[in-house]
Amino acid sequence: MTIDELRQRIDQLDEQLVELLSERAHCALEIGKLKQSLGLEVYQPERESQVLDHVRVHGKHTGSPLEGDAIVRVFERIIDEARRIERATAHNSARLRDATARQAGEGEDR
Repeated sequence: MTIDELRQRIDQLDEQLVELLSERAHCALEIGKLKQSLGLEVYQPERESQVLDHVRVHGKHTGSPLEGDAIVRVFERIIDEARRIERATAHNSARLRDATARQAGEGEDR
Protein backbone atom coordinates (compact mmCIF):
# COMPACT_ATOMS: atom_id res chain seq x y z
CA MET A 1 0.00 0.00 0.00
CA THR A 2 1.07 3.55 -0.60
CA ILE A 3 1.27 6.25 2.06
CA ASP A 4 -1.86 7.88 0.66
CA GLU A 5 -3.77 4.61 0.77
CA LEU A 6 -2.67 3.98 4.35
CA ARG A 7 -3.64 7.49 5.34
CA GLN A 8 -7.04 7.01 3.73
CA ARG A 9 -7.44 3.77 5.71
CA ILE A 10 -6.50 5.61 8.91
CA ASP A 11 -9.13 8.26 8.11
CA GLN A 12 -11.74 5.51 7.72
CA LEU A 13 -10.68 3.92 11.01
CA ASP A 14 -10.79 7.32 12.73
CA GLU A 15 -14.37 7.76 11.54
CA GLN A 16 -15.27 4.37 13.00
CA LEU A 17 -13.55 5.30 16.26
CA VAL A 18 -15.54 8.55 16.45
CA GLU A 19 -18.78 6.62 15.94
CA LEU A 20 -17.86 4.04 18.60
CA LEU A 21 -16.76 6.72 21.05
CA SER A 22 -20.02 8.55 20.45
CA GLU A 23 -21.97 5.38 21.17
CA ARG A 24 -19.89 4.86 24.32
CA ALA A 25 -20.59 8.46 25.38
CA HIS A 26 -24.34 7.87 24.98
CA CYS A 27 -24.00 4.87 27.30
CA ALA A 28 -22.13 7.08 29.79
CA LEU A 29 -25.00 9.57 29.65
CA GLU A 30 -27.46 6.83 30.52
CA ILE A 31 -25.22 5.53 33.29
CA GLY A 32 -24.97 9.07 34.67
CA LYS A 33 -28.76 9.30 34.78
CA LEU A 34 -29.05 5.93 36.51
CA LYS A 35 -26.35 6.79 39.04
CA GLN A 36 -28.17 10.05 39.77
CA SER A 37 -31.50 8.31 40.31
CA LEU A 38 -29.88 5.61 42.47
CA GLY A 39 -27.87 8.13 44.50
CA LEU A 40 -24.55 6.63 43.40
CA GLU A 41 -21.27 8.51 43.10
CA VAL A 42 -20.02 9.25 39.59
CA TYR A 43 -16.48 8.12 40.44
CA GLN A 44 -16.41 4.33 40.75
CA PRO A 45 -12.72 3.36 41.09
CA GLU A 46 -13.41 -0.38 41.18
CA ARG A 47 -15.27 -0.25 37.87
CA GLU A 48 -12.60 1.91 36.28
CA SER A 49 -9.93 -0.61 37.34
CA GLN A 50 -12.01 -3.40 35.80
CA VAL A 51 -12.28 -1.50 32.49
CA LEU A 52 -8.55 -0.76 32.39
CA ASP A 53 -7.65 -4.37 33.21
CA HIS A 54 -10.07 -5.57 30.53
CA VAL A 55 -8.60 -3.39 27.77
CA ARG A 56 -5.04 -4.24 28.81
CA VAL A 57 -5.76 -7.97 28.54
CA HIS A 58 -7.76 -7.55 25.34
CA GLY A 59 -4.91 -5.58 23.78
CA LYS A 60 -2.49 -8.40 24.61
CA HIS A 61 -4.85 -11.03 23.17
CA THR A 62 -5.27 -9.12 19.91
CA GLY A 63 -1.53 -8.64 19.52
CA SER A 64 -1.92 -4.87 19.42
CA PRO A 65 1.26 -2.88 18.79
CA LEU A 66 -0.07 -0.57 21.52
CA GLU A 67 1.53 -2.13 24.55
CA GLY A 68 -0.47 -2.51 27.76
CA ASP A 69 0.42 0.87 29.24
CA ALA A 70 -0.28 2.72 25.99
CA ILE A 71 -3.79 1.31 25.59
CA VAL A 72 -4.46 1.95 29.28
CA ARG A 73 -3.46 5.61 28.87
CA VAL A 74 -5.87 5.95 25.93
CA PHE A 75 -8.69 4.45 27.96
CA GLU A 76 -7.87 6.54 31.02
CA ARG A 77 -8.59 9.58 28.87
CA ILE A 78 -11.78 8.04 27.49
CA ILE A 79 -12.92 7.26 31.05
CA ASP A 80 -12.09 10.82 32.15
CA GLU A 81 -14.40 12.15 29.45
CA ALA A 82 -17.13 9.65 30.31
CA ARG A 83 -16.92 10.75 33.96
CA ARG A 84 -17.18 14.39 32.84
CA ILE A 85 -20.31 13.53 30.85
CA GLU A 86 -21.81 11.69 33.83
CA ARG A 87 -21.11 14.63 36.14
CA ALA A 88 -22.62 17.09 33.67
CA THR A 89 -25.69 14.88 33.38
CA ALA A 90 -26.04 14.71 37.16
CA HIS A 91 -25.52 18.47 37.46
CA ASN A 92 -28.09 19.24 34.76
CA SER A 93 -30.59 16.84 36.32
CA ALA A 94 -30.18 18.55 39.68
CA ARG A 95 -30.62 22.02 38.09
CA LEU A 96 -33.74 20.86 36.26
CA ARG A 97 -35.14 19.33 39.44
CA ASP A 98 -34.45 22.55 41.39
CA ALA A 99 -36.04 24.71 38.69
CA THR A 100 -39.11 22.48 38.61
CA ALA A 101 -39.40 22.66 42.39
CA ARG A 102 -39.11 26.47 42.30
CA GLN A 103 -41.80 26.69 39.62
CA ALA A 104 -44.08 24.45 41.64
CA GLY A 105 -43.51 26.65 44.70
CA GLU A 106 -44.34 29.80 42.73
CA GLY A 107 -47.55 28.24 41.49
CA GLU A 108 -48.64 27.59 45.05
CA ASP A 109 -48.10 31.26 45.99
CA ARG A 110 -50.54 32.51 43.38
